[in-house]
Amino acid sequence: MTTSTQQQTSSRTPVLQMENIAKRFGAHLALKGVSLELYAGEVHSLMGENGAGKSTLMKILAGAYQSDGGTIRIDGAEFVVDGPQAALEAGITLIYQEINLAPNLTVAENVFLGREPVRGGMVDRALMSREVGAVLKSLDATFGPETRVGDLIIADQQLVEIARALHRKSRILVMDEPTAALSARETERLFALIDGLKAQGLAIVYISHRMEEIYRLSDRVSVLRDGAYIGTLMRAELSAERLVQMMVGRPLAEFFERQSFCDRSRVRLEVSGITDGEVGRVEPASFTLYAGEVLGLSGLVGAGRTELARLIFGADPMAGGSVKLDGMPLNVREPLDAIRAGIAYVPEDRKTQGLFLDLASLLNVSITTAERDATRGFWLNRAGADALFERYREALAIRVARPQLESRHLSGGNQQKLLLARWAATKPSVLILDEPTRGVDVGAKHDIYHMMHELAAQGVAVLMISSDLPEIVGLCDRVLVMREGELVGEVGGDAPGAPAITQENIMAFATGSHAMAQAA
Repeated sequence: MTTSTQQQTSSRTPVLQMENIAKRFGAHLALKGVSLELYAGEVHSLMGENGAGKSTLMKILAGAYQSDGGTIRIDGAEFVVDGPQAALEAGITLIYQEINLAPNLTVAENVFLGREPVRGGMVDRALMSREVGAVLKSLDATFGPETRVGDLIIADQQLVEIARALHRKSRILVMDEPTAALSARETERLFALIDGLKAQGLAIVYISHRMEEIYRLSDRVSVLRDGAYIGTLMRAELSAERLVQMMVGRPLAEFFERQSFCDRSRVRLEVSGITDGEVGRVEPASFTLYAGEVLGLSGLVGAGRTELARLIFGADPMAGGSVKLDGMPLNVREPLDAIRAGIAYVPEDRKTQGLFLDLASLLNVSITTAERDATRGFWLNRAGADALFERYREALAIRVARPQLESRHLSGGNQQKLLLARWAATKPSVLILDEPTRGVDVGAKHDIYHMMHELAAQGVAVLMISSDLPEIVGLCDRVLVMREGELVGEVGGDAPGAPAITQENIMAFATGSHAMAQAA
């Protein structure tokens, strides 16, 4: 945005003003007095790390959440968004990253869903078809109003969401990571469409982690960090360095134990060109993991980190590549193969992928070692299971009233400790941790970090996936960075001139600004 345009914008009334918006989830303050202004005919981008509060702020605007404080104004008049319907009536539409359509209905039925026109006691399908057809034509859609939504590709389904917003005569359009599932060609098509919507006077909030998209589309960019508003840059002020600094400028927590046990003379895990093939979530990836090393795997949501870990563990099938453990080739077709070889995996979602919520806490820890510790090979060793649980209850400070208490009754931090204890008990050579401290308190984080370092000191190679940049920087010997399914960089390596482990360097790879700087 030029200086003259900036002055012109400042003299107009914003179509949207959000002032001092606050939101609390239990003890967690997700938004801390955040403010945002939006003008007609502009693209105002929102940036920030995962969990910074961007989506929460927009869900308040769309009526999905109720704020705990602050004011919203539309065209200068105070407006109470007391639910999704109120937001729609005010001309506000939020297009979520996950498509929110009924796949078994037609395009026209989805556009009119909940407000179907009636004529003579019957739904007027002819009117629906005409009106939706006109909107689709204005968008240069290659499909018609009678097309079944489930038969459309993701990019065209997204177009249906935009058509629905235009038909409702929306004035404010929020797009949350809209290119996450799009190809390069589909992304360019979307950008051209956004340019056209902007020219029509729509006010657009665009949420993205991708630096090149921010440069391509934005008139202004606002940055949130840890639920707080950091600042807004005009288009002329944009730079990758400045945005990254605004996004990651928080201090490291004091409780990180920075101690290295990495033995580069002992290769534990060697990954060569593994990929999921046509699935397309993981491009051929290769890396080495050493004994005693804590290797970070960083990147933004959707970068392919979890998918890569699942390939190594056998949770998803490999379409190509190979894995060696301590120099020996592995044939991992399912998780049991990985477990028997000495690879353990603490998944991202402890409740649906990790714990047996209806089983006792004790059994959640001992279930993977029951066969190994069985008396005479088949009798459950109850005394051994009790001793195992008590050892890890003390080591990880697991707070549970009694060993037989079902794991569903424990706090998030203690549930996570149960999982870590379960896999530590297998005495693995490689431990994969996927978001190991998500949703746990500071005390639990410290206990988990301490156990990680104890395992590393014993020679266990740790691969840690985390969206918490201070955690990655504070704990890891090296960090690999993924972007759009590809390993795009390494920080902290021993190669001459290797980038240092800093939040700025990690984000530069994760957002693509490093590649942009090299190209320049």
